Amino acid sequence: MAEHALPADPAILAGGLSEARTEAERAALIEAGRLLFAQPCTFFYASQKIDQLPPAEGPEIAFCGRSNVGKSSLVNALTGQNALARVSHTPGRTKQLNFFNLGDRLTLVDMPGYGYAQAAKSVKEDWQGLMFNFLRGRPTLRRVLLLLDARIETKAADRAAMGLLTEAAVPFQIVLTKADDAKPWWLKQRIAEAEALARGETAGHPLVLVTSSRTGAGIPELRAEMASLARPA
Repeated sequence: MAEHALPADPAILAGGLSEARTEAERAALIEAGRLLFAQPCTFFYASQKIDQLPPAEGPEIAFCGRSNVGKSSLVNALTGQNALARVSHTPGRTKQLNFFNLGDRLTLVDMPGYGYAQAAKSVKEDWQGLMFNFLRGRPTLRRVLLLLDARIETKAADRAAMGLLTEAAVPFQIVLTKADDAKPWWLKQRIAEAEALARGETAGHPLVLVTSSRTGAGIPELRAEMASLARPA
């Protein structure tokens, strides 16, 4: 078993699941993700203003999505810490960037939700400005995970976010959440739609990941993809 601990081509580890060509390579990536998320993950900073960000040190991955898409639940599922990210039952409540240190190898950034209709216009504009300025000016930001609810159709706000990410020249990868609540035929359609949307944006990653924070489905694969962007162990 030890001989398969790493893929034959070390570049696979940096390329993510889309570069895996064999089951051994895929298993190695899954194991790398497991080891990364076995490290302690702690909250260390929150910012409501672009001039109050922590120093840009080391690779960062940000979580972005509409309000109530399940960002906090996904962060908790990835880290195995149920109370790490606060799960709000009030859509649009999170109004700041929250930073988490994962084993000194990767920083996770929980971004404010977007597209909540009942939020005041001035508040929504503030959020959009904060997000765009953060995305555009953060040299250590390796990728944004754009979360879409697998149960419902893609909204105009989601498409606008993809355009914003492309405009900011930040690579993004679509992650479908709450997949356990979607019918198989519907989920298949949603995956195809997400893949088409990603292909339509120059910043879009071709691999769409499907997850459920409740059942754990897709969590090992997402960990593996994120491990490919972390500092080497």
